[in-house]
Amino acid sequence: MSIPGLHEWLDTPQGQYVQRWEQACVDQIVADVFGYNAVQIGLLEHDYLRANRMPYKLYCEDAKPGPVRALICDPVQLPLASTSVDLVVLPHVLEFASDPHAVLREVERVLVPEGQVLVTGFNPFSLWGARRRLRERDPFPWNGDWLSVPRLRDWFKLLSLDTQAGCFGCYRPPVRSDTWLSRWQFIEVAGERWWPFLGGAYVLQGIKRVRGMRLIMPAWRDRRAAARALAAVSPRAQKDRSTGQ
Repeated sequence: MSIPGLHEWLDTPQGQYVQRWEQACVDQIVADVFGYNAVQIGLLEHDYLRANRMPYKLYCEDAKPGPVRALICDPVQLPLASTSVDLVVLPHVLEFASDPHAVLREVERVLVPEGQVLVTGFNPFSLWGARRRLRERDPFPWNGDWLSVPRLRDWFKLLSLDTQAGCFGCYRPPVRSDTWLSRWQFIEVAGERWWPFLGGAYVLQGIKRVRGMRLIMPAWRDRRAAARALAAVSPRAQKDRSTGQ
């Protein structure tokens, strides 16, 4: 999506710090997602599908993406057939969309059964979330409607998307300079160990489940076992049982 202030923030040490972590986490997850069609919506400055091996990759944006070749469309009205996409990546799309639930609903429509969606976002329950509450009128990323992981999981559940995996990262305070980011590097290991759910950013993975009938097969094995037991009894034994001898 076209987000004011996004490009400027991505050029800052703070933005590069978050993007590097997200890219590494997404690369690790999408490398094991298989199929034919993968779609990335928004944040086309960075290729979140680069580690995926699907033959067809499509990039979507709601405004002219500049040097990046992409399909220009509204994320709540994707020009894609239902059940036609195996993977959709949404980097910071939901928290800056006017109707994030509608975007997620549209993603669920285009996903094939067992298709996967990856959502990246900022965690409101973190040092970054505290910074946002103090100055939420500042430009990107503080002006977004940050979604917590429990809330996003509830949305997944409503749309028959099972939460498959997720990861938190970026435990350093939201300082601006490379110098201070380097000084706070020690907190990364401590954060992953002692307060893993308080990272400044997260990646959440969901899988589309289609509920169907459960096929109940006849008990052929039990019938064959009963037939063998009956065949093992001699005719004389059967006669003795029938006469009570």
